[in-house]
Amino acid sequence: MASNFIAIILIIWTVGYSSSTHNSHNPLNGQHLRVIWPLWKGNPKGLAGPLKGGVVLDYLAARLNFTYEMVRVTENSLEPAGKEKGLFNYLWNQESDFLLQDVMQTYQRNRYIDMSVPWIFGSFSLLMPVQDDTANVNAVIKPFQWPVWLGLVISIVCVIFVLNLLQRYFTYRSLKPETSSIEIGNQNSAPIVNTGNQYLYVFGNLLSQGVPSPSHRLSFRLVAAVWSLAAFIFVQAYTSTLITYVVTPINHPLVKSAYDLVEKTDVNVLVRKGGVIDTIFSNTEASQLLGRTLRSRINSFSKSRCSFASDCIDLLTPGSRNIFIDAPAYLMDAIREDFNKTRKCNLQLLKDNINGNSVQISLIALPKNSKFTKAISKAMLELMQSGIVDHWDLWFRPMPLQCLPISKVFTANPSVKK
Repeated sequence: MASNFIAIILIIWTVGYSSSTHNSHNPLNGQHLRVIWPLWKGNPKGLAGPLKGGVVLDYLAARLNFTYEMVRVTENSLEPAGKEKGLFNYLWNQESDFLLQDVMQTYQRNRYIDMSVPWIFGSFSLLMPVQDDTANVNAVIKPFQWPVWLGLVISIVCVIFVLNLLQRYFTYRSLKPETSSIEIGNQNSAPIVNTGNQYLYVFGNLLSQGVPSPSHRLSFRLVAAVWSLAAFIFVQAYTSTLITYVVTPINHPLVKSAYDLVEKTDVNVLVRKGGVIDTIFSNTEASQLLGRTLRSRINSFSKSRCSFASDCIDLLTPGSRNIFIDAPAYLMDAIREDFNKTRKCNLQLLKDNINGNSVQISLIALPKNSKFTKAISKAMLELMQSGIVDHWDLWFRPMPLQCLPISKVFTANPSVKK
């Protein structure tokens, strides 16, 4: 907490503490507010919320000179669903002055609540279980590309042909008299040549079996020596490369790209009930193929909508066909928590993010026509301009390096980066 307090003081000095914040133009000056932050320690565990909400609240309190008390909540969704109460009910019933939560800006929400300036623009990510290791059955052909294998086959055929031709020639010369050919019944007898020795010699050297040369003729032995040298080099290069492929475990992910969800109909999509993803793809018509696919998957699987993020994480077991879509920050928190429990990387982020710019996320929601909206939005703009928000991620989210993915942005649909 000491380091957080020092950081807040530095921010205040950086952005400049204007004297106007102490006069009547600052409606928050000297006020005592009731605040909701789902990750407050007094709330039940498992609620989703911005991890940096606590330090942002401390900054706003110091910047705008107000005090606050936390309001205990048990709800995880923003809007009420039937008889279930939502977090917005606390604003409408004047039980809270503002809410610290990631709230996607929509036309409908702007009609009944106020929101601060957006502070999140970015992407959605896909979280999936790490699959069990499978046998690398293709390791025997992976060390070389197909042109190398084609050249090897051609070389084998050529060497066998040349050795067989030389052996036939030497056998024919050894049986033919110098003056005349052997005639039986007015027909020349053709010498019988055993070609199996050539095949055995060529493949024996290739398999490092040390087969002796079928002939001691100089020309034959020259061809055999060239083949022995070539086979030795090939075998050494092959075996040294083969070891790398054999010892490397294979963990094929459920999908390698976001668009793989279109083709893989057996993969289930999980989202937080009432969350940003659920709001985008369930309550609106998606114009792109990927958006229509995600909407169909969410509506078709009975367990797609989880009340808590932990419920979705529990469904990501090894061997399952489930994928959880959410803001990257929430998914990285899940990876870090699972690693701290098991000391293994049982979850992995998809390298491709679903990226877009049309979704804007505000951190603070207030009652409609609140007198605090402009002052809080101005303070949030100053905080984002200072650049300290990005550095807070390094303090609150120390990720294990072995579980980090190689990020790659994949432009498709509206998305969020937390």
